[in-house]
Amino acid sequence: MRYLTAGESHGPQLTVIIEGLPSQLPFSKEKIDWQLARRQKGYGRGRRMQIETDQVQILSGVRFGKTTAAPVTLVIENKDWKHWQKIMATEPLLEEAEKRRISRPRPGHADLNGAIKYNHRDIRDVLERSSARETAARVAAGAVARLILEECGITIAGHVVSIGEVEAQPVALSIEEMIDRSEQSPVRCLDPEAEKKMMALIDQAKKEGDSLGGIVEVIVTGVPLGLGSHVHWDRKLDAKIAQAIVSINAFKGVEFGLGFEAGRRKGSEVHDEIVWSKEKGFGRATNRLGGFEGGMTTGEPIVVRGVMKPIPTLYKPLMSVDIDSKEVFAASIERSDSCAVPAASVVAENVVAWEIAQSLLEKFPADTIDELKEQVTRYREQVLRF
Repeated sequence: MRYLTAGESHGPQLTVIIEGLPSQLPFSKEKIDWQLARRQKGYGRGRRMQIETDQVQILSGVRFGKTTAAPVTLVIENKDWKHWQKIMATEPLLEEAEKRRISRPRPGHADLNGAIKYNHRDIRDVLERSSARETAARVAAGAVARLILEECGITIAGHVVSIGEVEAQPVALSIEEMIDRSEQSPVRCLDPEAEKKMMALIDQAKKEGDSLGGIVEVIVTGVPLGLGSHVHWDRKLDAKIAQAIVSINAFKGVEFGLGFEAGRRKGSEVHDEIVWSKEKGFGRATNRLGGFEGGMTTGEPIVVRGVMKPIPTLYKPLMSVDIDSKEVFAASIERSDSCAVPAASVVAENVVAWEIAQSLLEKFPADTIDELKEQVTRYREQVLRF
């Protein structure tokens, strides 16, 4: 199973092509649109989210509400395109292009590296594709993956652990309670006191023309033991999830379970003791390793966190150097958010969903969704009897 996205931030649309879905999978446009709507929410979002109302058009691979096994094509319209048609035209419009040419790279963006690598004298050719707008397409792909996971009894939740210096206190909740509470919070935080402080901090950053980063956490329950593999480095599922998290725009780090804290503890305080019962089979007494050992799932909940740096587009811009004149300028300002951590939590959920669904189909190859569910059920019974 794989997917490809295409489209620019201010182009006419984003396109997703997904290949390898089993047939007969109940396909819900409403569930995909719901994930896209979740991505657009969050305290600290910019004006772009007031323009767009992301919904998918299903152009192939689905008939009468179910997948056919053919590639699925999804399109997300960019409503802001109507204001950018001349600037983003595919045909030569030299005068208009020259008037709106960008030569001032922004620190922290792909601007300068991309311009030099691909020999672009107009940095817009870089920033349009490197924009986080592309994550809408990735959320759509993850939402499709979630349809598979739901059929197999796998549930995903996400929440914000910290924004700036404000950190939420741990709260003991079921995954259903976690989903409900994070959805009710403007910053997707489970701690009501921290939520207020986060919102105040975002207000302060916006007033100062600055931006904020933070840490998000994704929890996945119901994952069968043994997804991934210890045999080769590129088959380790935690490694694939780590790549997926760090590939999200502005994400700079990832950890599982205790994560970096494990480097400060003794081994007896890090590893999870193995337990067994007739009712549940093998399990772990704790889940400090976040649901992974040897690149494989243990059957415990997957717990993964990612750190997002502050968005580099600042209304109080940093200094940069013009690629034409080589003069020092204040960096260009593109419309942006003061804090996108709550939205990034939703993106993280969906990129993790994709990796788990892909790994599920690698272990249980199936042409139809019923075949997949039967294999997963039989395997769970086999694990229980081991």
